[in-house]
Amino acid sequence: MGLELAASGGQLLGIMRQIVLALCIALAPLAAVAADWGRYVNERFGVAVDVPPGFAAGEPPANGDGLSFATPTARLAVFGSLLFARDFEAEVRQRIEWAEAEGWAITYQASTPGWASWSGQRGSRILYARAEPICSGDAIGAFEFTYSSADRAAFDPVVNRLVRSLGDSGQGWQC
Repeated sequence: MGLELAASGGQLLGIMRQIVLALCIALAPLAAVAADWGRYVNERFGVAVDVPPGFAAGEPPANGDGLSFATPTARLAVFGSLLFARDFEAEVRQRIEWAEAEGWAITYQASTPGWASWSGQRGSRILYARAEPICSGDAIGAFEFTYSSADRAAFDPVVNRLVRSLGDSGQGWQC
């Protein structure tokens, strides 16, 4: 009887370890969301967005329209652009067409006059893009976030924060 209790106690300890490990894995994305985020504001267009912790800034492009941030498995590109047709909806349609031309299978699209979001998949990679009119409607501010589909659960709260934080700072010199 004493041996059975020891085995049961050992099994119980193993189960408790698995539960603690599962909780740590489940709560890890929340820790990333709660960690110190940065804030990027593009000087040219004024598009602004929060930047997740651990994402390193790349080299700014010569035209100053945005900046990319990356980890070994994910990339966040933030940019502004003048509207070619002075029509936000047409600009969004064009950007979705460009994504499809790059091989992204667009699986989600939603838009209003004040924002647009689209996402898709290419192989094992996910694209989530969000755009808003900025500069009194003369430009578009956007981000494109790409990451591995294996990281989807971990990055869902990151995407939500990016969406909430995207906006027009009102400080772009191009506007």
